[in-house]
Amino acid sequence: MFDEFVNFVRKLYKNLSSIPLHEPSFTGNEKKYLSDVIDSTYVSSVGEKITDFENLISKYTGIEYAVAVVNCTSALHLSLLLSDVKEGSEVLTQSLNFIAGCNAISYCNALPVFIDIDKDSLSMSVNSLKLFFEENCEIRDDGACWNKKSGNKVSACLPMNTYGFPSDAKSLNKICKNYNVPLIEDSAESLGSFVNKKHVGSESLISTLSFNGNKIITTGGGGMILTNNKKLYKKAKHISTTSKISHKWHFNHNQIGYNYRMPNLNAALGIAQFEKLEEFLNKKRTLAMEYHDWGERYGVEFIKDKKNNFSNYWLNCMLLEDISERDKFLKFTNDNKIMTRPSWMPMHKISMYKNCLHSDLSNTNWIHDRLINVPSSPI
Repeated sequence: MFDEFVNFVRKLYKNLSSIPLHEPSFTGNEKKYLSDVIDSTYVSSVGEKITDFENLISKYTGIEYAVAVVNCTSALHLSLLLSDVKEGSEVLTQSLNFIAGCNAISYCNALPVFIDIDKDSLSMSVNSLKLFFEENCEIRDDGACWNKKSGNKVSACLPMNTYGFPSDAKSLNKICKNYNVPLIEDSAESLGSFVNKKHVGSESLISTLSFNGNKIITTGGGGMILTNNKKLYKKAKHISTTSKISHKWHFNHNQIGYNYRMPNLNAALGIAQFEKLEEFLNKKRTLAMEYHDWGERYGVEFIKDKKNNFSNYWLNCMLLEDISERDKFLKFTNDNKIMTRPSWMPMHKISMYKNCLHSDLSNTNWIHDRLINVPSSPI
């Protein structure tokens, strides 16, 4: 099967000497828009392209307000602050996750608590979340949710739309509302993913996007905060620009803020990329179907859309028999200059997060031992 896969991928990518996991495509107006911004001299965090890019993403996702920032980690950090995550409180999240989520929780001096995932979505399990609340949590007189066992306040829930596959955010949010816990969706990888024709992030208080160089569209480095809450939008805009009080010449600030605003140059690149988004989505979906057909021929399982979901298939994911086959496959493909990667190391296995509270993580461990990301650049 290993040889057949290498030959198949080389055919897909027209026998490139080295095939990356996911690389950006610049075939539109990128150079023109960047040149326009350079000519304007507004290359930093002031410029009309930033607002234009925010408006494009807001309209596309159907989420009313958007704030462009320097990367998705900063978007996650601000989203937690906006949700009133405080020192010593707990944030429920996934262990199968890119480290940015846990790091953002740590920036708030809060504590990650790991909830298991579902094997078919790779995202937070509704049943696992429900069981965690039932076994560990209570609403106290202050109206907040408290972990009876740790004695800490549960201040937010942060699931991830993993590799572009949508979570069941509607059900997760329903459970969280029963315990007065705000839901924040990490949709870093999921621009162009929908559930019942609603863009991911629509069910939560706040969601975030990434426009890193390896995402479906890129601004080089960049992220976005999305919300339907006008008050949170205004606060996000304020604290992401150093909490500066508007004035023609005075510099004054009314709270601790962050220099997180996306530069105009990056936004210009994002606008050019956004113009190609539908093309990228169509190409990536065609590529995913090619992988699925190949998998059916060779008895290899790929992660696929659940009913009523539409994934952007940012990274295609295959599942092998066990960790031994996984590691042999990784070595063989990479030795043949086809970039493949395992899932991220689960957070509960990383040194600084290994002592965090967690639910049963059987599915997380099972997926980690078997999942491989395969080349997914649009072709």
